[in-house]
Amino acid sequence: MRSPPRATAAPTRRNRSRQRDRVLAWLRATDSHPSTAQIHQGLLPGMPALSLGTVYRNLAVLVAEAEVDEVACAGGPARYDARTETHHHFSCDRCRRIVDVDMGAPRGLARRLEGAHGLRARRVSITFYGLCPECEAASEEESAERPK
Repeated sequence: MRSPPRATAAPTRRNRSRQRDRVLAWLRATDSHPSTAQIHQGLLPGMPALSLGTVYRNLAVLVAEAEVDEVACAGGPARYDARTETHHHFSCDRCRRIVDVDMGAPRGLARRLEGAHGLRARRVSITFYGLCPECEAASEEESAERPK
């Protein structure tokens, strides 16, 4: 005898927590796209008992609830951004700084993705990689100083 189908529960909404509220508030107050360790260090003065694991868990919840975006960084740990409206990023290969880039996605990109691969994008996020102006200048100075 087959058992009746189980009723699927509505997605659980997580209770608010003081730690999660503090992580989100701290992220909203910066535009530096910090790593988990940087967020932890920034919160420690006001929350000395806060563990790094608690920050990781709360970031995972904030990302899952679309309160925070996870931003890839070349050669480094994931970084976080509380600015969730559409924008893109530039990641410096040298200093690892991430800069917000306010420009739209290329026209028709999502449509081409769907046509070519059958994939429907909910949103587009592009990360550009290269050297920021400061690192580019430092690189040129280093090149000029090297003996030929």
